[in-house]
Amino acid sequence: MAGEAPLGLRPEAIGLREVLFQSITAMAPAAAVAASIPSGAAFAGGSLPLAVLVALVACLFTASCVAELARRLPAAGSVATYAAQGLHPAVGFLVGWGYVFVEALVPPLLLLQLGFTTAGTLHQEWPSYPEDLWWPWAVAGAVVIATAGYFGVRASARFGTVLGVFEVLVLLVFAIWLIVRAGGDNTLSVFGTSHTAEGYEGISGVFAGSVYTVLAFAGFEAAAPLAEETKDPRRTMHRAVLGAALAIGLFYVVTTYAMTVFFGPDRFSGFGASGAASWEGVARGSFGLFWVLVFLAVVNSTVANANACANVSTRTAFALARIKVFPSLFARIHPRYRSPVAGVLVQGAVAVAVMLGLGLYYDPVTAFLLLATVIVTVVIGVYIVVNAACTGYFLRRRREAFSPVKHLLFPLLGIAAFVPALLTAAGLPVFDFVSTLSAPVSYAGPVVGVWMAAGVVVLLVLLRRRPGRIAETARVHLDDSPAPDLRPNGAVQQ
Repeated sequence: MAGEAPLGLRPEAIGLREVLFQSITAMAPAAAVAASIPSGAAFAGGSLPLAVLVALVACLFTASCVAELARRLPAAGSVATYAAQGLHPAVGFLVGWGYVFVEALVPPLLLLQLGFTTAGTLHQEWPSYPEDLWWPWAVAGAVVIATAGYFGVRASARFGTVLGVFEVLVLLVFAIWLIVRAGGDNTLSVFGTSHTAEGYEGISGVFAGSVYTVLAFAGFEAAAPLAEETKDPRRTMHRAVLGAALAIGLFYVVTTYAMTVFFGPDRFSGFGASGAASWEGVARGSFGLFWVLVFLAVVNSTVANANACANVSTRTAFALARIKVFPSLFARIHPRYRSPVAGVLVQGAVAVAVMLGLGLYYDPVTAFLLLATVIVTVVIGVYIVVNAACTGYFLRRRREAFSPVKHLLFPLLGIAAFVPALLTAAGLPVFDFVSTLSAPVSYAGPVVGVWMAAGVVVLLVLLRRRPGRIAETARVHLDDSPAPDLRPNGAVQQ
């Protein structure tokens, strides 16, 4: 009917449990424990549990900032809205531009991991299965994720909850088992600096290891884009973001401690993501068929993470399309399921195209490393901007609620924690433990640069032709608050 309001996302479709696991599964806890965190062992060695604890404290600073902004600004635009409100609408546009790009690349990244992990394990068990026949598993995963997204946020979020519970329980049970089997080898010395790797003695090895473990926390903010579909979003988003970062951070500490004391802290610098000195290798060598559950938890983690990040990319694209700075196609809503159906289908097509294109041109592992480097570079950059936006928002817009600790000290500490991780992800050898990246992984920096340069060009065109659209990035649509004006002096005014 004429004059009828366009369909929006389904309000109050999900609650705390679903949005909590949206963030938890976006962090991919099983995959992080099995692959990301062991990367720090080459530096921290048997002191890796301390490195994880340092990373947890550092990430909680940024999680606190995101939670504070999510409580005040519950919007599908999430980080884009926060940057627009706290800094400037133009910054919000660029954050949204980069965030949609990398979150759209996470599903193909995880589908590649699903493919080569499954194919490699099947080949190991049955040598007649070709190790390079990875892509059918990846395509099957893409179909599952797209189907869950098509049927709306309830189906997608509840699917993610089930997957998240499974992977956390499996590795938590395994960790307790490792601690029990370690017996008298249990020691709190792994929370000191006496077991760091050769060449990285003392606290320098711990900090070097913590840079890599910081990357395992990426995704704690993934609940925020579901704000417009969540019950009591101000309270729920705050609890979900902080709860996910704290709960999974402690999970990382416990599981890393368990494997370190079982494997042996003085030889832990040789621990990694594959082979006998890995989570699956230890499970195979010491616990019989329990390795199957560990394998399933890691595979499950890839699907759950891809599902969560597909939700993030489609909701952020919807928020930007709704204000017409992205193509209106992405704002199209399914009349029954109230899902951003066009965005879901485009996300699925992009995932399959990128996954098959890069995976077949190079190989799935190389393609995985290239995409991971692109994603981490942009995501950590977004975290740094959001920390700054937290300070800007409370100083400029909510001065009466400004807290020097939560809104100034924590953002500064969050920025300080993520700058080394950003340099590491970009392969810039500013620190001794940062290695120069080799091709094709080294292409990540130029790819990010080209994409963000394109965003700047689009931004300049929009500012010239339709500046009001850029100002709309600061609108909190859930509250139907008025869009700010874009003043010549760069201030955002309501």
